[in-house]
Amino acid sequence: MALNLFAGIRVADFSSALPWYERLFGEPSFRPHSTEMVWELAEGRSVYIHEGADPGGAEHTVFVDDLDATVGEISDRGLEPSDRETYSNGVRKVIYRDADGNEIGFGGAHQ
Repeated sequence: MALNLFAGIRVADFSSALPWYERLFGEPSFRPHSTEMVWELAEGRSVYIHEGADPGGAEHTVFVDDLDATVGEISDRGLEPSDRETYSNGVRKVIYRDADGNEIGFGGAHQ
């Protein structure tokens, strides 16, 4: 069975939110319409933002092979984490929050 993920994040103002998400995820993959943008994070695994009612409240965590490198790339694009957490099993999570209160985390195993 093939498995694909297309995770959505509602934002209040697409044109204001887009630059923040470009700093977070980098260059977008495609734009379905004027108030939606998609980033393919890995084959068959995408996240998108779209302008819509009831923005905020999304909580997504993306596990990556090299958390430090990912955070460094995001920092190079001008965005710093809101929080950092380390769990008792050594897993680390770095959290970013947009202006609407959506939470995007990046996690990785302890190194």
